[in-house]
Amino acid sequence: MRVLVTGCNGQVGHCLVQQLTGRVELLAVDRAELDITNQNEVEALVSEFKPSFIINAAAHTAVDKAEEEEALSYAVNRDGPMFLAESAARVGATLMHISTDYVFPGNKDGIYSEDDATGPLGVYGKSKLAGELAVAEKTDKFIILRTAWVFGEHGHNFVKTMLRLGKDRDALNIVGDQYGGPTYAGHIAGALISMMNQLSTDGDSSLYGIYHFSGAPHVSWCEFAESIFQEAEKSGLLEAPKVTSITTDMYPTPAARPANSKMDCDKIESAFNIKPSDWRLALKNINEYV
Repeated sequence: MRVLVTGCNGQVGHCLVQQLTGRVELLAVDRAELDITNQNEVEALVSEFKPSFIINAAAHTAVDKAEEEEALSYAVNRDGPMFLAESAARVGATLMHISTDYVFPGNKDGIYSEDDATGPLGVYGKSKLAGELAVAEKTDKFIILRTAWVFGEHGHNFVKTMLRLGKDRDALNIVGDQYGGPTYAGHIAGALISMMNQLSTDGDSSLYGIYHFSGAPHVSWCEFAESIFQEAEKSGLLEAPKVTSITTDMYPTPAARPANSKMDCDKIESAFNIKPSDWRLALKNINEYV
């Protein structure tokens, strides 16, 4: 199997390379090797490599910067996936594209299913939704995997930020009225690979489409921070600071965040037997995040 991974130096891309190396014929590229916003570059590379699967882990994920960098956000999050989808269709490859909870407005009382109406609040979410629509328009053979609150040992994320701040401060104020499922990057990579293997084995076209994959149990950012500090203290990394829950209004940011990022993962479990990410288990190796 020939697999092209874009965004290989990001959180999920890094894990994909770790898990795929030696198992498939792998071509892993980042921005320096492939600018996905350049249609000619994408066409040339895909035509030459002729992958069976393309996993797009490249994205412009700076949520607040996106409000100022709208053109860049749309170039990376919409145009790049569109070019990859066009090239995938041309060589008969399946495109697996990572999307986000930010495509939803976050005002639902319950958890979000794949069929719920979208309504992004800011440029990041709008550009990611545009990318989803572009992928679905340009190829029939696609998987869109929406995920949320990604963290891991590699790259920048909430866990690393909390560990850094927790070493320097005795007390922290953390937003407690935004809820979601923290999702371990290694589990996202594993889910994508599991889906890829099943698709390559049985070729069931009914499996293509949009899926949710995120962590359980659902928590607030404040509750997630408390869990991080508990594990860090157990591991001797730091003495847990006092954590105080605050409201979103008390911590203004350039981009609005969904208050509810809880995602229903029943569809992916039913179709692929993939269970939600156990983020508490992923925190057990918290020494690796330092």
